[in-house]
Amino acid sequence: MPAEVGRIVVVDDGSRDGTAAQAEGADPRVTVIRHRRSRGVGAALATGYREAFAAGAEAVVVLAGDGQMAPADLPFLLAALGPPGQAVYVKGTRLTAPRVLRDMPTGRLVGNVALTLLTRAVTGLDVTDAQCGYTALTRHAAERLDLPSLWPRYGYPNDLLARCAARGVPVREVPVRAVYRGEKSGLRLRDALVTVPFALCSSGWRS
Repeated sequence: MPAEVGRIVVVDDGSRDGTAAQAEGADPRVTVIRHRRSRGVGAALATGYREAFAAGAEAVVVLAGDGQMAPADLPFLLAALGPPGQAVYVKGTRLTAPRVLRDMPTGRLVGNVALTLLTRAVTGLDVTDAQCGYTALTRHAAERLDLPSLWPRYGYPNDLLARCAARGVPVREVPVRAVYRGEKSGLRLRDALVTVPFALCSSGWRS
């Protein structure tokens, strides 16, 4: 974890192994928040935001624990936030990377492109990688977005983008690398055809 990160919040979303214990001893900057049962990635994200902003953070970067986000790219997201005091949401984009066709599994690439096109159509935002979870959010933006009601599971990135569009929070993108180790895509057809469209279309009345 880069040295410029002042605090690390790890959200253990109901795991039944030694994840929390290992995280607690990994770095003195770490605070572990545990969900007794799995609530979903979006709910875990909302918990992390709540803890970090309550502790006084002015900006929060989401870096998943699956090794698919390069810590070396974190400064680029922070730089894109601009001067302090702004309401800004920065997203990484892997789909503009020169080696994306080689680095990203075909199933993920096709699914991401399709869901990005859908998100662009619904939100009007000019995003190129709606599903990328490598993001940075300022405190002023978070105050507009009602994060506790964020879509709790797969589809949360699309819901968050829809909220930004509805509430006038600027969205910026910066290129980040796609890191994969040969694993199969977890994107399910039901998610692509049902979950994400529902999360997008219902974003307004749930917030």
